[in-house]
Amino acid sequence: MLDQLIEYDTELFVYLNNLGSQTWDGLWLIITNKLTFAPLYALLLFLIYKKLGLKQLLIIIVIVVLMITFTDQITNLFKKVLVKRLRPCQDGEIQETIRLVANYCGRYGFFSGHSSNSMAAAVFGGLLLKSYYKNLIFILLFWSVIVAYSRIYVGVHYPLDIVCGMTFGALSGFMFYKLSQLALRRFTS
Repeated sequence: MLDQLIEYDTELFVYLNNLGSQTWDGLWLIITNKLTFAPLYALLLFLIYKKLGLKQLLIIIVIVVLMITFTDQITNLFKKVLVKRLRPCQDGEIQETIRLVANYCGRYGFFSGHSSNSMAAAVFGGLLLKSYYKNLIFILLFWSVIVAYSRIYVGVHYPLDIVCGMTFGALSGFMFYKLSQLALRRFTS
């Protein structure tokens, strides 16, 4: 059953990856770059400051640093120690049939750190600001899905890497949102 799932995952990857064209490659390379969305993160921090104040912002920054560190380390644990699934760009059986747009391709890819980090940030930020901006979470979730898809487009992650990364990220974002609520009550009351 696992072999069949991996086969379907590979077929879906090849199909989705080959939908790309050189016309759009530059855009997707920008989207997949971790620094591209620094202004979005700055805007979210500004909104938190504006709605919650400086003391709460500082607590939130500590929680966000812990959250991103957590998602990164767990992702690396799965990639490099527990699963060790080769990235599609490293898979000799499909290398000739895919479009590698990325400038770099690491060895292992299960699960996607970009997907887990962006989804954790989306869920965390969306929940934290939901009472002030009720539609923000939907915008952030859409942004996270676009970031996740960019990893398929540039040729470095299978769809299953993306789905598992997004699932882990959503759970992490929710868990750290709950932690932030405890910390805010404890240190600002």
